[in-house]
This record gives sequence, structure tokens and C-alpha cells, in this order.
Amino acid sequence: MQGVGFRPFAHALATGLDLGGFVGNDADGVFAEIEGTPEAVKEFLAALRKDAPPLASIERISTRPMRPTGASTFVIAPSQAAGQRRTLVSADTATCDDCLAELRDPGDRRFGYPFINCVNCGPRFTIITGVPYDRPLTTMAAFAMCPECAGEYQDPANRRFHAQPTCCPKCGPRLWLTGPAVGGEPGAEPAVEPLGRAAQLLSGGLIVAVKGLGGYHLAADATSESAASALRARKHREDKPFAVMVATLREAQRLCEVDDTARALLTGRRRPIVLLPRLAEPDVRLADAVAPANRQLGVMLPYTPLHHLLLSQMAGPLVLTSGNVSDEPIAYADDDARTRLAGIADAFLGHDRAIHIRTDDSVVRVARGRESVIRRARGYAPEPLPVLVPFTRPVLACGAELKSTFCLGKDGHAFLSQHIGDLENLETLRSFTEGIEHFKRMFDVRPQIVAHDLHPDYLSTKYAQDLAASAEGAGLELVGVQHHHAHIASCLADNGVTGPVIGVAFDGTGYGTDGTIWGGEFLVADLAAAERAAHFAPVAMPGGASAIRQPWRMAAAYLDAAYPGGLPDKFAFLGVRQRNDAHWDAVTGMARRGVNAPLTSSAGRLFDAIAALVGVRDQVNYEGQAAIELEQLAAPSETGSYRAHQDGDDGQPLIISGTDLIGAVADDLAAGVGLEVIAARFHNAVADLIVTTCEALRERTGLAAVALSGGVFQNVLLTGKVVEQLESSGFTVYTHSRVPCNDGGISLGQAVVAAARPRGQ
Repeated sequence: MQGVGFRPFAHALATGLDLGGFVGNDADGVFAEIEGTPEAVKEFLAALRKDAPPLASIERISTRPMRPTGASTFVIAPSQAAGQRRTLVSADTATCDDCLAELRDPGDRRFGYPFINCVNCGPRFTIITGVPYDRPLTTMAAFAMCPECAGEYQDPANRRFHAQPTCCPKCGPRLWLTGPAVGGEPGAEPAVEPLGRAAQLLSGGLIVAVKGLGGYHLAADATSESAASALRARKHREDKPFAVMVATLREAQRLCEVDDTARALLTGRRRPIVLLPRLAEPDVRLADAVAPANRQLGVMLPYTPLHHLLLSQMAGPLVLTSGNVSDEPIAYADDDARTRLAGIADAFLGHDRAIHIRTDDSVVRVARGRESVIRRARGYAPEPLPVLVPFTRPVLACGAELKSTFCLGKDGHAFLSQHIGDLENLETLRSFTEGIEHFKRMFDVRPQIVAHDLHPDYLSTKYAQDLAASAEGAGLELVGVQHHHAHIASCLADNGVTGPVIGVAFDGTGYGTDGTIWGGEFLVADLAAAERAAHFAPVAMPGGASAIRQPWRMAAAYLDAAYPGGLPDKFAFLGVRQRNDAHWDAVTGMARRGVNAPLTSSAGRLFDAIAALVGVRDQVNYEGQAAIELEQLAAPSETGSYRAHQDGDDGQPLIISGTDLIGAVADDLAAGVGLEVIAARFHNAVADLIVTTCEALRERTGLAAVALSGGVFQNVLLTGKVVEQLESSGFTVYTHSRVPCNDGGISLGQAVVAAARPRGQ
């Protein structure tokens, strides 16, 4: 509750009821002593929940009677730092309407001030250095409040009463603008007005690095083809779509379809990037390079005063993408940003308020009328997730390799970190380890259990093992959690259930208990244990990781497995074969011999194979690209499907034939069926096989609940079909909402598994 205006609220409430006593922050949350008539005390307690501040999240109110002291006035007591810390830190929050009104009022002393905030909005998580949440333990400690701000801060009737980031143009942070396009040094007296000049540079087609709440963004005019293309080239981001920031909800509606759920997400306090269907005939023409050949567009509205001011001076929307080179974490420290982004940005629009913890933008989409989080970061982290099985011993869960997060478990809460990135370079690993230490301090967690993925080469696994082997890790219990069990456990925790369920875990890569690469899995699972009940028949991945980057290799391997005697003559026309003729025989030979060709049951690799087979993409430039483009190709109205048979005796896992789908697609290609129809039939086939497999497992187990998890279920077309058909077949279906279904949710799954397992297992 700290950082959300609860103490001022309690003060105003108690004063209005003529109660005496005090309220304050401590390491456990908020404490108060109240004294007055029984009726007033009862009304006070009722109003604490009913009328709490917009950002408050009250989990429980504990009371006990005390001996009266004769207090007749109510005050805010000094914060207390002693004791075990159980306070819940607030996430960063978008600028509230009251602050926006002041920002736009020429008569207000904060008119046009890009750091305006109050108790209901502004930076929180990204500026906190410790708890309890008071100004000395934030990066605002460097700014002494002027008399006017101090007066507001100390006035119980003021909206900024004990608002820790309170500041104004006299005493708060200030903007600077530097870079090749303008010259000058950060922190020096600006030679130009920074905001207006930055807007001019952007309107002129240049790229500006803009310091936000949790790091730097790279901004460019979203209507300028040359600007968007230059940003894409300099950032080394070939095809992956950029997000766009628009000034108002109306501007978003001129670009995309916006339903009620999306409207609430765009305008709410979290302000994530929302993936929306693009209008066929938009009122605003975006550059093709913003989101090439993509039916979806990531859209967000301004969430800081600086964004509002910048957009007010622009004629149209801005590309606003993470300030990094592809595969690196977002830059957040000024010196580091100027070094790492020097080859990208023409200018830097920054300020002198430090960011303590880097935090990227969150990404969500609407699925079946509700929010589905794809990347959980700014606006969401570090808000805790309640768990049904409490952590009797504190847990650190280290997550996976891609879309890395970590999770700390303590008592009844799981503290899932913000999105960190792929653990593939030193900078991301440093962000991962520093983040763990910050969370441990902030939430006073000293792990006794460290959970990790089974993959021996993941950096997160090695971190867990090194920690346990260190002097600091004496007595730590290591718990290995199979990747797909963690996926299903994460979905269960997201939905507040414990299982058992039939868990369908479809993704690209996950280390199996047999040492092969899993990814098309049906598990019988609860939080404590999981058993493999069905899966796709394994095929070779020729070249290992190369088969992920080059989906045509998976098409070759699948075709070779489907037709071990050689491709029939009727398939000689296949484009994927012709396009890759020079390497085809070497790759299929590699698959047959099992040389540098690990076996995989991955559903993600099957999607890749189909995408290459129908000519969508032979090589990808970002994770999941082939599958994403295959989904967009599919004709929504097509009802035809393919069939994949299942084999398996009682007591043994069912084996599903992916090669049946490959053969059926090849037959349709030979018959001249349209690619949009084939793509749709494949999606229908995967949905059908999921349902029929779950029905078969229901017969075996009696289970009638299904949990869907793994990155493949980011596919809205597939997930919608699967949920609809499973529910029609009488299943209860659990999908993700608050936590990503991709590997960003793995650490939560690991944490709850570690809590549920008996000690030593």
C-alpha cells in the first residue's frame, strides 16, 4: 500500500470523523492507531476498504483493541524501517487526470512541467531504492523540495500530501537535449528549449532517444518511411514490428479496432502496449516499415507528462521502441545510453532524475474479451501475485533462458520480476542478477529454496547452481522443475487453482526428462508433480539451433520423416525444396543420421515446418516469426481440417503424428488449394488434435479441466478455437491472463512447484 496515498487518505478520513491517533509506514505496510467513539471507529474501518485510494490494494486489515490515550488529533507518524519487510511496493502509474489538467493550465505553476505527479500517479518502482517508501529511499532524494512543494507535501488537504516524487520547475528534475543533431552536454544549461527542439527533430525525420520511466526509448515519426526505415536499419531489427504511441484514444481508433476491453487497457493506469487488429482502411497512414506485413499493431497512449507534452507538439503518432540494439536489454543509465545508442539516435532527450531499476514497456492483447499479458513489466511489476499454496520456506525461481524473469516467493505472495530479456549476453545477465538482489532487499526475502529449469546450459540454471555452491548459498535446496510442468503450474497459479488438470504445453523448446527437446506436450499435472501423457512424435532438428533460425530445415526433416523412401514425384514442385536445393540432401542426411540433429516433439517447430512448406518464410529474424505470419495468413472463415492419428497403449503416452499434417498440407499444395485455406486448415487441425487428445486423456484419468500454456498459445486464432471446442466438449479451460503464457511465466511456475513439493523432492 505504500506509494499510493494511503496515509493521506487515512488522515483525511480520521480527521473528518473526529478521531485521534496516527498513521504511518513501516516495513510491514501501513500501521495506525485510532481513538474515538465506537460508531466513528466502525465507520473508519468500513471506509478503509470502500473508499481506498485508486492505487491501493488492500489484502487484509488486522485490528486489536488498545487502551485509550486521550488523543484528540490525528497525525502522520514518521516511517519505521525496523522489522521484517512485508510491504508491497507499487508499480509505476500513468499520469492522472488531475495532474494532466494542471500540466495544461497556463495559470498553474506546473504548467508544461514534464515531471508533474501526485499521490495518485507517477514513478514508483523504477525510482525506489529501498523500503519503507519515503523520499530518502528514492532517486528523488537528490532534489530538495522548494518551500511551495514542501508546503503541499505537508498539507493533509493537498493531493501531494506525502507524495514522495513531489517537485516543480523550481526544485525538481529538468530536461536536457544533446547529441549530434544539437550539440551540448547533458546537465548543462540547455542551449535550446529541449522539448520543442526534440519535436522539431522528430518532425524532420530524425531519431531521438527519449528517457522514460524505466529506460530509454527510440522515437521516430511513425508516418515517415525514411525515419522508420532508418530506425529499423540502425537498430538491426529487420522485421519485428515497432510499437506506436498516439496522443489520444481517438487517434488509436483511427488506426485499429478498439473494443471495450482494449479501451480500458489503453486508458488505464498501467498503460501497456496493446496489440490491436489494424483497420483495413485507417484514417492515418503509417509508414510500411513500422509493422511490415502485419495485421496487428502495438499501440500505447502517453503515460508520462513528458510523453503528453511531446505528442502535443507532433502532427501524428510516434514509433516508440525500446532503447537498445536487438537482443540487448533496454538502456536506462544516461552514460550507458549515450554509448550504446550513439549509432542509432541523432539526439538524446533526457533528464537528471535517475532510474534505479530498468523496466521495459508491458505488452498485452485482448483474447476472448479479457486481458492477456504477453510481456509483464512497467505498470505491473512488482505487484505481487497471491498463491493458494503458501511459501513455508522462501523461494527464488530463476526462470528460463528466453523472455527471462525471476520470481521470489514468500508467505502468500509471489513477486514476479519485470521482463528482463533473453539471457544471451553479459548485460542481460547483469540485469538479471542485479534485479534478484534488489528484489531480495526490497521484499526482505532470503531464499532457502532455489528453483531452476532442467536445461543444463541455461544461464539461469548455471546461476542457480553457482549460487547453491557459493558461501552465500550454504544450506540452499536446489529444485529442478521440468520446463513444461512449470508452464502448466504457472497457468494454474494465474487462475488461482491447484489442479490436477490435463495440461497442454505447446512451445518451441523445453528440456525434457528424457534429454530430448519437448514442446508438444500433454501432461497430467498439479502444482507438485506432472506426468507426460501424450506428445507429438519426435523428429530431428537438423543443425540444432540452426533449425530454429531456418524453418525450412524443419520442413525438410518432417518431409523426410513422412516419406522415408524419398519425396513422391508429385511433390517435386514444392517451393521449399527448390529454394533450398543446394543444402537439402545434406540437411536430410543430417536428420537421418542424427548428427547435430537432436530430437524434438516441439509444436513450435511443427508450425515452423508448415510455414516454410507453404512459402511463408524459410528464415526468421525474430523468435516465432514464421508461426506469427502463418497465423496471419490463415483464412478465418475456413472450416476444413486435417487429421493426425494417435498411437499408444494404456499406461503409455499417446503419440501424435505430426507427419500426417505435413503430408496433408503437401497434398493440398499439389492440388492447388489456396495458401490461406491451407494455413487455416492446419490451425483447425491442431485445435482438433488438442481436443481429441484431451478427450482421450479424460477417458483415462477422469479429469475434466484443461490448462493451456506455452508460447504457441499466444496464437489468438488457435487458442480461440481450442477453448471454444474444449468448452463445448464439457471441459473447464484455464488460460493465462495476468502472467505470460510464454517463458516470461516460467519462473512463477517454478516457484509454486517448489512450494508444493515435499521437502527434498
